[in-house]
Amino acid sequence: MSDQSPRFALPFIVPGQAQKELFHNEALLRVDALLHLAVEEGPAAAPPPDPQEGQCWIVAAGAAGAWAGQDHGLALWSGGGWRFVAPQPGTTAWNKADAVPLQWTGSAWSGGEWRCAGLSVGGRIVVGERRPAVPSPSGGTIIDAEARAAIDALIATLMSHGLID
Repeated sequence: MSDQSPRFALPFIVPGQAQKELFHNEALLRVDALLHLAVEEGPAAAPPPDPQEGQCWIVAAGAAGAWAGQDHGLALWSGGGWRFVAPQPGTTAWNKADAVPLQWTGSAWSGGEWRCAGLSVGGRIVVGERRPAVPSPSGGTIIDAEARAAIDALIATLMSHGLID
């Protein structure tokens, strides 16, 4: 059996281990950072000058100082020092500075978008795959300018929301 968890390297307590509380507390600190993960900002290339207890950042590639070598990882300030956790594909975080969600793809952090197959409300899909373009009304023997203007406005709105091409 390993001495740490497979996904986030949380330390296990092993039989006969001295100072078990240190390993247990380290695991709790990491769980505290990862559970409903929220980062101050990121990715950031350098540690902030005055981090507060429990704050977390995403480390940018090529980061300097205390963050050197921790590219794309999560940096947690706790106990007067930095703790680092490597994200796993699918790890999600709330970016407090930009008020957007971020997701680790395995090679990069996404930029504020959620990907899904559709959006359901009350068990009914209300937004699904993007549909093809809808043509503007034309032709006919009687032209109702107000109806055509309303339909054109509706089509423009659907297009601006990305629901149709």
